[in-house]
Amino acid sequence: MTDAVAESNTPTESAEDAYTVDESGVAYSSESAPGADTPARPATVAPASATGRRKEAVARVRIVPGTGNWTVNGRTLDSYFPNKLHQQVVNEPFVTTQLEGRFDVIARIHGGGITGQAGALRLGVARALNAVDLDANRPALKRAGLLTRDARVIERKKAGLKKARKAPQFSKR
Repeated sequence: MTDAVAESNTPTESAEDAYTVDESGVAYSSESAPGADTPARPATVAPASATGRRKEAVARVRIVPGTGNWTVNGRTLDSYFPNKLHQQVVNEPFVTTQLEGRFDVIARIHGGGITGQAGALRLGVARALNAVDLDANRPALKRAGLLTRDARVIERKKAGLKKARKAPQFSKR
């Protein structure tokens, strides 16, 4: 039993063994550092689907591994959202997770206006990316606020008022 205790106290590897010194006197670790051509993380690509909502717009989104093609209601992204701001909003989840060009997006959108549809599509894409790889994508998406549904909707009209809050002109006399 004393032999086992004596063996466990002997150092198995010292700090000098972990590093090797080259001819210029620089010490390198025996652990290899990731190269420039290696990806930041392993490529988890799998199909996923999700639903995104914003105001009155609803987007049903499917993402499949591919080359980055967008199909929105049978049209390309450029023709459906000609405004560059809306294209940027919709692509934000891919930029945040650094997965641009890795997935093809097929989306069906109905209801609402252009901005609401872009917001709904963004939430749908973010939820689909979250479903693909929960451990890798969720922290970045959550930090950027892309998984939160924007609950602001139009307030209903009240009786006796012209709109939700606009009242008819008041005459004192």
